[in-house]
Amino acid sequence: MATVVREVERKYDPPAGGAAALDAVKAMTGRAGVAAVSQQDEQFLDAVYYDTADLRLIGAGITLRRRTGGGDAGWHLKLPAGADTRDEIRLPLAAPGGKRAAGAAPGTVGRRAAAPRARAGGAVPEEFAVLVRAYTRGSALAPVVRIQTSRRVLWLLDGAGQTLAEIAADHVSARPADGSAATSWDEIEAELVTGGPALLTAIDTQLRRAGARPAATATKLQRALAGRLPAAGGAQEPSLTRHSPAGEVVLGYVRGQVATITRYDPLVRRDEPDAVHQMRVATRRARSALQAFGTIIEQDATRPLCAELKWLAATLGAARDGEVMLARLTADLGAIPPALVVGPVQARITAHFTAELTRARQTALATLDGQRYLRLLDDLDALLADPPLTPQAKHKAGTVLAKPVRRAARRLQRALAAVPAAGDRDAAIHEARKATKRARYAAEAAAPALGRTASRQAAQARELQQLLGDHHDSVVARAVLLDLAGQARTTGDDTFTYGLVYQRQACQAATIEQALPRFTAAPRDRTTGR
Repeated sequence: MATVVREVERKYDPPAGGAAALDAVKAMTGRAGVAAVSQQDEQFLDAVYYDTADLRLIGAGITLRRRTGGGDAGWHLKLPAGADTRDEIRLPLAAPGGKRAAGAAPGTVGRRAAAPRARAGGAVPEEFAVLVRAYTRGSALAPVVRIQTSRRVLWLLDGAGQTLAEIAADHVSARPADGSAATSWDEIEAELVTGGPALLTAIDTQLRRAGARPAATATKLQRALAGRLPAAGGAQEPSLTRHSPAGEVVLGYVRGQVATITRYDPLVRRDEPDAVHQMRVATRRARSALQAFGTIIEQDATRPLCAELKWLAATLGAARDGEVMLARLTADLGAIPPALVVGPVQARITAHFTAELTRARQTALATLDGQRYLRLLDDLDALLADPPLTPQAKHKAGTVLAKPVRRAARRLQRALAAVPAAGDRDAAIHEARKATKRARYAAEAAAPALGRTASRQAAQARELQQLLGDHHDSVVARAVLLDLAGQARTTGDDTFTYGLVYQRQACQAATIEQALPRFTAAPRDRTTGR
C-alpha cells in the first residue's frame, strides 16, 4: 500500500564540517515556535536510484529510488509539486515487482559497521513504472547511481513535543552505475514536518548566518550525475517580449502546455483532485494555439497532431464532465425544500454518475496506457524539437501575432451574433463556446508580445467561457434528468422532483442567454482594445 508525503525542503552547502551550522539551528530554541531541539543517533542510508539511459526522470525533476536504512526504508518516487516541494510516494521494499535486493538489510541506526549493502537488484515496482510511463515510454528503468549517506539529524520540536522540522547534516558518497568516478560531499537538508513556511525562512536565516549557502542542485541525484546532465544554473531563457521572434512566443506557450500534460499524467493515474481537468485544459490550449497560429507553425503539418489532441481531450472529458454534472445536480437538489424532494432522487443521481465515472476513469487509464497516447507524446516532443515554422515565425511577435489574435476575436463575435437567429440556439451557443476558447487561448499565448491588449481579451473570454460552459452543462443536465425521470417512471417512482430540477436548469440557461448581448456590443473594444 503506497503512502504519500508532501516534502518541503531546502538544501545547503555547509561551512567546513557543518558543526557550526547545526549549532546555529540548536540556538533557535525559544524562537520561531521552537521549544526544544532533539538530536538523533547517526543514521546510515543506502540508496540505488533508477532512471532511463538518457535520464528522462531526473530531467523532469523526478526521483525514483530504492533505499534501506532510516525510518522510511523502501521504494520512493518523488514528483515535483512546487517550489521547494515534492510529493514523495512510498512503497515497502517487498512491493510487488520490486523484491528486496539480496543482502540488503532493513536499515540500522548508529552502527557504521552494519551499514546496509544494497545491490541494484529487484525490479522497479509496477505501480511506480506505470506512474512514470509518460516519461519512459517503453524505455527500461535501470540503476544509474548508488548513493550512501551518513546522516546526523536534529529535530525542532514545539511545546507539545511535536516535530516541526528536521535538519540533516549529511556526508554523501555517490558511485555512478556507468563506472565513472565516484564523488563525495557534505550537505545540509532543512525539511518541514509540521512547521510552516515562516519556520523554513527562519531556519534559512540561521544557516546562512552560520556560513551555509544554498546548494547548486536541488537533489543528491542531480549532484551525483552532474557530469551527464545539461548545464544547470546557466543562462536562463530570455524573457519573451513584443520584439521576440513570433515563433519563439508561440512555441514557448505550446511547450508549457506539453509539459503540463506530462506533469499531470501521474496525478491522473493516482486520481488526484482536479488532475483530469488540468490535463484536459492543457491539451485544449496546445491544440488551440496550433490552430490559431497556423501562419507561424505550418498548419498542414500540425493538423494530424491537432486531431490527436482533440481525441485526448475528449477521452479525458468524459471523466471530468461526470464529476461536474454530479456536483451540479446534487447542488440543485440541495437547494430545493426537503418537502418537495419526493422519492430516492439523490440516490438515483449518485448511482448513475458513480457508474458513469467508473467507466470514464477506466477508459482514461486505458488511454494513458495505450500506444496511441504515447505516440502523441512523442509527436509533440518531435514538433518542439524541430518545429515546421513559416517565414513569418522570424518576424517580431508584436507585429505578427496581433492579426491571428484579432482573427480569433472576430470569429467569436460572429458566433455570438449568430445565436439570436439560430434555429437551434443550444447548438449555436455551443459553437460560440468553442470560439471563445480559441479567442482566449490565442490571447494567452500572445500575451508576452501583445501585453494588456491580449490580457484584456483573455480575461473577457475567460468570463464568457464560464457563462457558456454553465449553459452547456445545463443542456447536458436536462438531458440526463429526462433520462433519470424515465427510469423512475418505469419503477413506479414519483418524477415530480426531476421536473423541478429540470426547470431550475432551464431557468439558469435562460438567464445566461439574456446576459450574452453585453458580450456582442462594441466587439473591437471588448476583444482587442482597438
